[in-house]
Amino acid sequence: VQLQAFGGGLVRPGDSLRLSCAASERTFRTNAIGWFRQAPGKERVFVAAITWNGASIYANSMKGRFTISSDYARNMVYLQMNSLKPEDTALYYCAATSRLTGTYTTYEYWGQGTQVTVSS
Repeated sequence: VQLQAFGGGLVRPGDSLRLSCAASERTFRTNAIGWFRQAPGKERVFVAAITWNGASIYANSMKGRFTISSDYARNMVYLQMNSLKPEDTALYYCAATSRLTGTYTTYEYWGQGTQVTVSS
């Protein structure tokens, strides 16, 4: 299973950005796709996750500004990020696991990450 995250970039505070994650296949091992982020010098944290049938969960701090969605036909998962803040600056990863969870140690497959920088 291969995952590819893309769509990051340099944006200004208040801007929006949509990240994409392409999955090479859908199996029982990749039933859920999650987004995580890691800022320099900090631990990797959970952002949101979704199953291919649309069930989703969010980290409490991400609710309201971030929206996760999936496209079953294209094996794609998206993370729409609105009202971005400098503290959202991080390397964003997508990952896959068999069940919907926010615990990163349960994710078996990881993409390479895409950098999001929010700065004026």
